[in-house]
Amino acid sequence: MTNNAHDFSLADELEATEDWDALDDNQEIGYSESGYADEDPEDIDPTVGAMELAERHALKRVASLRTELEDITEVEYRQLRLERVVLVGVWAGGTQTDAENSLAELALLAETAGSEVLEAIYQRRQAPDPATYIGRGKVEALKEIVAATGADTVIADGELAPSQLRNLEDRTGVKVVDRTALILDIFAQHAKSREGQAQVELAQLSYMKQRLRGWGGNLSRQAGGRVAGGAGIGGRGPGETKIETDRRRINTKIAKLNRELKAMKGTRDTKRADRKRHHIPAVAIAGYTNAGKSSLLNRLTGAGVLVEDALFATLDPTTRRTTTEDGRVYTMSDTVGFVRHLPHQLVEAFRSTLEEVADADLVVHVVDGSHPDPEGQLAAVREVFAEIGASEVPELVVINKADISDPLVIARLLRAEPHSVAVSAKTGEGIDAAIKAVETDLPRPGVEFSALVPYERGDLVNRIHQHGEIDHLEHTAEGTVVKGRANADLAGELAAYTN
Repeated sequence: MTNNAHDFSLADELEATEDWDALDDNQEIGYSESGYADEDPEDIDPTVGAMELAERHALKRVASLRTELEDITEVEYRQLRLERVVLVGVWAGGTQTDAENSLAELALLAETAGSEVLEAIYQRRQAPDPATYIGRGKVEALKEIVAATGADTVIADGELAPSQLRNLEDRTGVKVVDRTALILDIFAQHAKSREGQAQVELAQLSYMKQRLRGWGGNLSRQAGGRVAGGAGIGGRGPGETKIETDRRRINTKIAKLNRELKAMKGTRDTKRADRKRHHIPAVAIAGYTNAGKSSLLNRLTGAGVLVEDALFATLDPTTRRTTTEDGRVYTMSDTVGFVRHLPHQLVEAFRSTLEEVADADLVVHVVDGSHPDPEGQLAAVREVFAEIGASEVPELVVINKADISDPLVIARLLRAEPHSVAVSAKTGEGIDAAIKAVETDLPRPGVEFSALVPYERGDLVNRIHQHGEIDHLEHTAEGTVVKGRANADLAGELAAYTN
């Protein structure tokens, strides 16, 4: 997928919002018949300034696709139609570059969901307004932008409280979607396996449960007593609101999904235990979304894994069996991509999948060297590592896309990350060095041995090749002389042939 969102200049967008930021939150704004801010000097405080929509640099339009977040619990929730959108953010800390990168990423997320980005604006303030996310005066300005551009959705660059979402929708007159709902919608599009779909649905329900409201003013009540499903004496009395009904049904669905995921986790745990029992080292490829993890997996193992230039193209873990140069067997797994402020609901729902990272013997942490803020990506992924208990797992940083990255940035990252290597999964540059680094970091068998293995026990020699290290191998008339290292179980079997 071509990321057309890169064609617009967020620097111009942010600069164009300076006058908008100067508006006092409580100031009344006058508008002309054309829908733009009235520029009559008699009507405008000279210390405030007016926003000129005509002078704003238009964002690059992307293909308009219709994306639906279906009613997965068969109750009356709204359907998200992310089509023509205005992005809005709050710059509460960090540098202007941080604010630009955050909005640029939100634009890419919106594009991935099938949106056409019309405007991107932000307000600099110490913290989001607890009632309306942006200041009340800015909400009125946002409403005018929505009307002038014909947008049908506003996407906020943060997770909104239910009251903030409700207030913004009531005042702008269009749907308001926060960053969390947007990411959940993208995950829902890309989950293919039964487990992935169940995990996404669980995350969506957990999110929706806290944001139930009577859409369209529908707070109809159900009859209580005998009529309420034959509950009889001790029923719900005068009845329950539709919100209560929806919440109860969501809780029932969540419980069912948790049971299903628990059963699926049991299957995953069994496979993981089998690998551990056979002392097969596990390597997990993790990193920021669209950093090139699947491409790297293909290069390192020759696996035919989907490679797509899109955010969250990989949600369902892919595990491939591969061997070192000297024949040792290990597994390598591609995992779900991470992102800044990954919704807590997703971390919890995908916890069993993310355990592939926490239980690995080595994490290959892939970072996009061509990204404007690769250090920020590294930090965001490590935050998730800490949340899932993977901070202590040995880590190899692989700086991908070296073919299109600034050499000075690559050099800076290599200095900052001593245990790192720069590669291009596209061209193959640096792949041999990455493979060597992975093989060097694999856990070594712990027991040294020296054995004369009879030829009829060739299976033992084969297992040494797969799961041990061979320092010396010689074929003699009596059998195969082997010296090296093996795990305790295999070394115990070899003890009978010690020479």
